[in-house]
Amino acid sequence: MDKLPKIALPVIFGLILVVILFSKSTVTIDSGQAGVLYKTFGGGVVTDQPPMGEGFHLVAPWNRVTIYEVRQQEVMEKMNVLSSNGLDIKLEASAWFEPIRRDLGKLHQEKGQDYIQRVLLPTIRSAARSVVGRYTPEQLYSSKRDAIQQEIFDETQKIVSGQYIQLNEILVRDVTLPPTIKDAIERKLKQEQESLEYEFRLVTAKKEAEKVTIEAQGKADANRILSASLNDQILKDKGIDATLKLSESPNTKVVIVGGSDGLPLILGNN
Repeated sequence: MDKLPKIALPVIFGLILVVILFSKSTVTIDSGQAGVLYKTFGGGVVTDQPPMGEGFHLVAPWNRVTIYEVRQQEVMEKMNVLSSNGLDIKLEASAWFEPIRRDLGKLHQEKGQDYIQRVLLPTIRSAARSVVGRYTPEQLYSSKRDAIQQEIFDETQKIVSGQYIQLNEILVRDVTLPPTIKDAIERKLKQEQESLEYEFRLVTAKKEAEKVTIEAQGKADANRILSASLNDQILKDKGIDATLKLSESPNTKVVIVGGSDGLPLILGNN
């Protein structure tokens, strides 16, 4: 060190200083991220310009850049809520969301990086308690799951829409009822299903009976019409027609005209 020229030390320290300043003056923003610039001597957070995009950026060493995830994200929340009759319900829901890119500076200035805990999660909890409180445990367990999900989304959306957050979806993952209530609901649903199956069998049997009755009535009507249309002359004519057709057979036979009923008699050689 003593052997170095006197000018070498300032140069070395200068290079070190340049390296430090350069490292503090560069920012690399990855895919799916954006940066909010804070100007120490220029008014603080920059809110009147678009956030910094992906890639390499040079900034003054006395300024700061805060990086945010701007892709769609998911947050899960488990909560206890009360049904319309005051029963404790465990609800698990998730939200798909993303910060609004053009308002990222305002989000950083007003809410900060922990905006999920400050804004989004409390809003979801409040909306879930409000919505679930309108329904009975039976409705929560069965038919109203989709309606509840949509209502929680709508109520959450009303609040976060002015908080620089874009809410894309609310998903109700699970609804857990007290075991005794769940068992009672399942028994009731099973009884209703069995009742519907019994009613279906009754309707099917009734229709089958009606079908048999209609078929029998149709046959009876046909026989009555046929009987009413037959008389001795028609029977004789049909007998003569049948005899004539039989006489055309190649088998040996003797036809005697004039039987007791006026019909021809056919005698074979057997």
